[in-house]
Amino acid sequence: MSENELRNTTAMPTITKDLFESAAKSSMQDKEKISAPSLSFMADSWRRLKKNKVAMISLIILIIISLSSLLAPVIAPHDPNAQTVQYANLPPKIPGVDINGLNGTVKQNGVVIDKYETSKVPEDVYYYLGTDSLGRDLLSRILYGTRVSLFIAFMAALFNLTLGVVYGLTSGWLGGRVDNIMQRILEILSGVPNLVVVILMLLVLKPGISSIIIALALTEWLSMARVVRAQTLKLKNQEYILAARTLGQSPMKIAFRHILPNLAGVIIIQVMFSIPSAIFFEAFLSFIGIGIPAPNASLGTLINDGYKTFRFLPHLMWYPAGIMSVIMICFNLLADGLRDAFDPKMRD
Repeated sequence: MSENELRNTTAMPTITKDLFESAAKSSMQDKEKISAPSLSFMADSWRRLKKNKVAMISLIILIIISLSSLLAPVIAPHDPNAQTVQYANLPPKIPGVDINGLNGTVKQNGVVIDKYETSKVPEDVYYYLGTDSLGRDLLSRILYGTRVSLFIAFMAALFNLTLGVVYGLTSGWLGGRVDNIMQRILEILSGVPNLVVVILMLLVLKPGISSIIIALALTEWLSMARVVRAQTLKLKNQEYILAARTLGQSPMKIAFRHILPNLAGVIIIQVMFSIPSAIFFEAFLSFIGIGIPAPNASLGTLINDGYKTFRFLPHLMWYPAGIMSVIMICFNLLADGLRDAFDPKMRD
């Protein structure tokens, strides 16, 4: 092959205008668009939370229980405090169900007895979960008692949120001697047991919802303050905080505009863990007799009333104890799901 032929075979192809496509065309612009939509931090966290089936099932159960307790005056079949002594200790009876334990019958000495018939209960009157020793409808008392327990828990979480976040954010942001003094105060308060604070509150206030909420408000925010302080110390030396300081923004504006939004995930998780703790604490106080006074009901008082006759009427304790267990388990599972959603690196 001659030298000229070799040059012709290895020559670059001629570049013409028809090989290019104008970028101004809509088809080319569509190719350059980002296919996935941009998500905010909360939207991305919600997307990850929806993938956690256990957390979503827990959320649905909590919504159902909360709505049922909120609508207790509407859906409760009977007055929770109405006493009908002749209908005392009736077993559960659900219309259309012919299963022992749910049809109003009990077995005594090998003989099945219809308690509703012997107590002369009208045929159109049903007690779906039975009655207690005073003839009060257990289902109605559970609905009202769940509302009381959830109200106390959410109020305690609200105080936990406000007091703990403000105290921890102030302590971590100011630092130095102020932080040292505030942390010593925190250690002194955390050294006093919750039960001692509640008893002191009962000496000053009457036993009831208000005294329990105040006692929880004085003690439950301590862990929140520690967590918020630690995260504030970690964030306040970040580059964007130094940039905001350089631009002359006020410390208050930096704390609430830059630091607090970055603490949202930690705060929400901490609040979610504090709610079941408050529910258990209220139930414990009511169980030992220094909580909600009679005739008002809470899950703790219902368990306290039911365990006295547990050997003979176990359903009086099983139902409120089951509801409280479901609530606490669901809150803890939801909090775990939120922790994974807000910080996926914690799974490792």
